[in-house]
Amino acid sequence: QVQLVESGGGLVQAGGSLRLSCAASGNIGSINNMSWYRQTPGKQREWVANIGSNGALMYQDSVKGRFTISGTHSKNSVYLQMDSLKPEDTAVYYCYAGSWENAYWGQGTQVTVSS
Repeated sequence: QVQLVESGGGLVQAGGSLRLSCAASGNIGSINNMSWYRQTPGKQREWVANIGSNGALMYQDSVKGRFTISGTHSKNSVYLQMDSLKPEDTAVYYCYAGSWENAYWGQGTQVTVSS
């Protein structure tokens, strides 16, 4: 089992920045990728960014150039630096960790961007 705890959400004005953190504990040796997702009311959860087991970084087109995902080599933490935030980035952000057999989610952290 893997436990994920997010932190760092909050209220920010458009154009501002926030840094989300996700702390992983438990069987972190089984993790082969970590991602950030987000969800707004009435919509499906959408993928935002991913860091693969080989360190490869991938981003949703709408956040490219504004968001940066990073993580520790030991895979016990993953971060999402969010710059130039827009009102449409408002959502609950979730940390995800995947192994070959399981998927794990954090409880989510609210990000609100005011115009």
